[in-house]
Amino acid sequence: MLSDQDFAQLSTERPTASNRDPEQVLHEVFGYESFRPLQGDIIREVIAGRDALVLMPTGGGKSLCYQVPALVRPGTAVVVSPLIALMQDQVAALKELGVKAAFLNSTMDFEQARATEYALMSGELDLLYCAPERLIQPRTVELLHNASISLFAIDEAHCVSQWGHDFRSDYLQLSMLASEFPSVPRIALTATADERTRNEIAERLSLTEARHFVSGFDRPNIQYRIAPKTNANKQLLDFIKAEHQGDCGIVYCLSRNKVDATARMLADKGYTALPYHAGLPAEDRARHQERFLREDGVVIVATIAFGMGIDKPDVRFVAHLDLPKSLEAYYQETGRAGRDGKPSTAWMVYGLQDVIKLRQMLEASQGNDHFKRVERQKLDAMLGLCEVTHCRRQVLLRYFGDQLEQPCGNCDTCLNPPETWDGTVAVQKALSCVFRTGQRFGVTYLIDVLRGSESERIRQSGHQAVSTFGIGTDLSANEWKSVFRQLVANGYLRADPEGYGALQLTEECRPLLKGEKVVQLRKDPVVKRSGTRSTGAKGAAIRDQITDQAGWDALRACRKELADQQGVPPYVIFHDTTLFDMLERKPRTLEELGDVSGVGAAKLEKYGAIFLEALAGLDQPT
Repeated sequence: MLSDQDFAQLSTERPTASNRDPEQVLHEVFGYESFRPLQGDIIREVIAGRDALVLMPTGGGKSLCYQVPALVRPGTAVVVSPLIALMQDQVAALKELGVKAAFLNSTMDFEQARATEYALMSGELDLLYCAPERLIQPRTVELLHNASISLFAIDEAHCVSQWGHDFRSDYLQLSMLASEFPSVPRIALTATADERTRNEIAERLSLTEARHFVSGFDRPNIQYRIAPKTNANKQLLDFIKAEHQGDCGIVYCLSRNKVDATARMLADKGYTALPYHAGLPAEDRARHQERFLREDGVVIVATIAFGMGIDKPDVRFVAHLDLPKSLEAYYQETGRAGRDGKPSTAWMVYGLQDVIKLRQMLEASQGNDHFKRVERQKLDAMLGLCEVTHCRRQVLLRYFGDQLEQPCGNCDTCLNPPETWDGTVAVQKALSCVFRTGQRFGVTYLIDVLRGSESERIRQSGHQAVSTFGIGTDLSANEWKSVFRQLVANGYLRADPEGYGALQLTEECRPLLKGEKVVQLRKDPVVKRSGTRSTGAKGAAIRDQITDQAGWDALRACRKELADQQGVPPYVIFHDTTLFDMLERKPRTLEELGDVSGVGAAKLEKYGAIFLEALAGLDQPT
């Protein structure tokens, strides 16, 4: 590491301020013509030396909010990033743009860390990425005091929230940046935070005086779909085959065992499916993530251990085979689809056992009463989204304090509005059956009693004699499952907290049993195989717009060859949207290629001639 003498010598040298303005940096470095909504305001706030708290949906351009100021303000921007793989990918992408970026993390040996520290001290870096646990070490704080720091960017800031699903204790100590570096502006960024979490972020990071920038949470290119779980594996296979064959996707499961089993099932069906969870060796996780980022058509099957900050733009679907614990988790996980703005699908199946399992996990947790009350509210909100009969997107956005005036037209409840039916009598039968059988049995047994099954278990228990035996033959077993699922989801029944799966009455069911309340239930839709890709509100996916498939394949092959040479994911060279723009415009000169969105000065110089040659080859006769 650097010695005190090195500190003394280097700390006298300070870089001068950049003469570039933000719009110039945006165009020359990143290849974009104009800022998205709020980006310009946020960037000017930070450049002026003021703090900011930014909430912007995944794919909304959060990174530019600190990367552009880092190239305008004098000194080095320090970016706090929670994941090693994420910071390495971002540094690789910035280097491709000609930006002087580096990281400090546990993967580096002594000499590599020393070289990075020297680059920081000598003013050679525009951005330095650092994990929170590294940043808060006294050694690192001393290093930063002796360097010229332009700003601090705290990415994935929701990790500071103890109510959040990605809580990281190291984030709590980042409040020290306010006292240690009072003159350095700080920007905290996240894609997921309701009002309570926003306030907690501001409080815990000492950003109570910071200006809040809250972009709309809507991701109109994502189609939200939730269906009752019948045969999850078959449903998943049908969904992928019909709509996302060959696409990149993420499948989330609640347990490690289910992750492994689902990945094997998909692999057996011919898909490139890889498991990812905390129980795998670190080298396996790293290798699987690397393949996901760099190869086409890879499906990652994962627990929530995967995905935070994943910067892959062409994830076409996110599937949930188990119910997330909260809308924050659901929004964060589904938000990993369609970062490029192209049509993508957030698909989920859920059933009664999901509800029971999560409620039992919540009640068995070690949290105090206040914690459990908050978590119940979060789970109730998640269940509310599942059972809603109107626009899902309106419900989801309203939870985050955002409003959508009209139904979105791009969720399942808008595209195929669910039917409702008067379930008052059925609900009374179901609740009475729970009571008459002693509140000691699970849903399968209760349905058998209602439908008059002659099973040995019922005969032994004597429940053929109860008044509810055989009174439910008007509904099928699946219809009764739907009734019980909605009763549990809406809090009229609860799972036995001891964990045996028995359903019990709650105080909320009293007016239903007395006939004082009419109940409208959602009728589960009959699933129809469309056999075609769903295009969504934003139009067809890129692959459906390609009119020159040979040209598209040639450009992607060119990109892949360059990516392999550089040792980076293909999207670091150019996004699909940039290749599509090239194919549409067919530029013939470097100047024309420079007008393509996403082609900045550094990439134009580095790859311009190569892609012009590839484009010229498209016009040659074969």
